[in-house]
Amino acid sequence: MYNKISIRNQMKETLSRLTKPQYEDYSYKIACMLFEDEAWKQAQVIGITISKQPEVDTYQIIRKAWELGKQVVVPRCNPKEKRLAFRTLNEFSQLESVFYGLFEPIEELTTKVDADRIDLMIVPGLAYTREGYRLGFGGGYYDRYLLNYRGETLSLAFTDQLVPEFLVEDHDIPVSKIITNHGVINIK
Repeated sequence: MYNKISIRNQMKETLSRLTKPQYEDYSYKIACMLFEDEAWKQAQVIGITISKQPEVDTYQIIRKAWELGKQVVVPRCNPKEKRLAFRTLNEFSQLESVFYGLFEPIEELTTKVDADRIDLMIVPGLAYTREGYRLGFGGGYYDRYLLNYRGETLSLAFTDQLVPEFLVEDHDIPVSKIITNHGVINIK
């Protein structure tokens, strides 16, 4: 089994070598495949993070969701409890920069949305196995959230983010599919 800390460090290094043209090209290809996915087409409420390079670009995905009349909800972290709360996002000006330069919804301008109202959760991560397990950034926020989430889950990843394996723990919850710049990996 591979050590999670070393995988995180290795993946950050690998992703830092993506050129801007590669990043844009791969993100675009992933978004196009997402837009053809049945889970995306059926979903009316979509949970998604605001990406920070080198994560797959989600700004174009959020814009497309708005164009299609879908409701977009993005996470706000509660670092004391290491919990997420998803809030509506109707325009990018409803975001503020918080911890580590991440953008989160401004509470006064957005509304909380319960997990049972979210049809599709696009789950972020740093590394993934072909079995749908993901290695996040180390806070465990999504693992806690997904315990009580019953909707569809998928992740967006550059092919370089796929790893053979890492130690899977009892609390790890796999996503149903991973969309990469080379295709879709269906897990369930």
